[in-house]
Amino acid sequence: MPSYQNILSNRYTLARSWTLEVAERAGAYQQARKALTSMTPDQIKAEVKAANIRGRGGAGFPAGMKWGFLAPKKEGQEVYLVINADEGEPGTFKDRTIMEKDPHRLIEGCIIAMYAIGAHKCWIYVRCELVLAIARLEAAIREAHARGFLGARPFGKEHALDIHVHPGAGAYICGEETSLLNSLEGKRGEPRLKPPFPAVKGAFGMPTIVNNVETISAVPDVVAMGGEAWSNISLLPPEMKDGGTRLYGISGHVKRPGVYEAPVGITMRELIYDFGGGMLHPDRKLKGVIPGGSSTPVLREQDKVEAKDPKHPLNKWHGKSHLDVPMAVDTYRGIGTMLGTCCAIVMDTSVSMVEASRNLMKFYAHESCGQCTPCREGTGWLANVLDQIAAGRGKPSDVDLLVDISNNMMGNTICALADGTAMPMLAFVRKFRKEFLEAAEKGLPQSARLDEAIRSQLVRREAA
Repeated sequence: MPSYQNILSNRYTLARSWTLEVAERAGAYQQARKALTSMTPDQIKAEVKAANIRGRGGAGFPAGMKWGFLAPKKEGQEVYLVINADEGEPGTFKDRTIMEKDPHRLIEGCIIAMYAIGAHKCWIYVRCELVLAIARLEAAIREAHARGFLGARPFGKEHALDIHVHPGAGAYICGEETSLLNSLEGKRGEPRLKPPFPAVKGAFGMPTIVNNVETISAVPDVVAMGGEAWSNISLLPPEMKDGGTRLYGISGHVKRPGVYEAPVGITMRELIYDFGGGMLHPDRKLKGVIPGGSSTPVLREQDKVEAKDPKHPLNKWHGKSHLDVPMAVDTYRGIGTMLGTCCAIVMDTSVSMVEASRNLMKFYAHESCGQCTPCREGTGWLANVLDQIAAGRGKPSDVDLLVDISNNMMGNTICALADGTAMPMLAFVRKFRKEFLEAAEKGLPQSARLDEAIRSQLVRREAA
């Protein structure tokens, strides 16, 4: 395994790493003290902008730029910080490692960010299933209050700070920032029309910055190292403005699934074979990999980069496999997918891509909030068509129907859930069309169907 330096996750292996005693002994809150006692808010914001932190929640928007969208505070206004810890994307499990193993890093990041943007209150919106994460965050907040790091005068500074943990009810849609804000306010979790953007009118009608757990957890290291130095950890050239280190998740058919820290810009091949230990079954080859959570289009090893134009940003990787392109926000957009949450799902040749897509479409149909017709109807329609194909009641024209439904969903809804459903569906059909046509003519064997496989496993367990 490569020996990159762990920065964000450097306290993970310490015994009782989630406690203040251990975290503080390893350096926690030194940067918050520095920020509040010897830096101005503008200086902090400048370092975060120089760090080129691309949002770690999926969209990849630069954190420093987002902070800059806050308008000057008007009389009677408050500014809020909200941390998106919903982490409901299938295949994604990186943020919970921060909350469970090093919650004080997140709390310290919140302190620095709140001071920088002029906020006094912060909510950490956590998916309710993450019971351990919630418990450790709440304990960390109590410890920080007791030490004077939160409260009326943190580190002796006249800038009161309060952080609250808000468990969500487990709706995937609440990972979308405006749905999250609605849920936080006690309303139905569904997206809001934008504009106005949260930085103008967010939680409770006030200007609000919404950032991902990993994004904010990187802020103490940015303050410690300086924005430019932190950005230069990335393996990408500076002009690509995608800096630092990040957490990479990997699951599926690999020998060592888990969460690993590495600089921005390692390749998918490195993630699978160096960090993940290679394919779980040596006699089975890699069939496809979903690169950043289930809403990102699938990659194949045999697909090559086509960028003959010398001015094209991917020109230096022309002719190389998609697995050998640096994992970054803009490079992955350039090859027709997304980096997303940077948590890969690896599938070997035993996987039916028809069944994989059917499994995902059922998830999206269940999780659509129903506000927009193309999403409400389209997600269910995709799942139903795939059910018919799997059961042997399909026809070849159904494969084109999947494409038509997906294309009619794209770009026609308030939030990106419909796009996040349609994009992977289109990629599955485009890259495995022959497999879909065969299933449309013959159906799927029982052994390939996840519902049957799970049912048979349960029966075996009950018998045992």
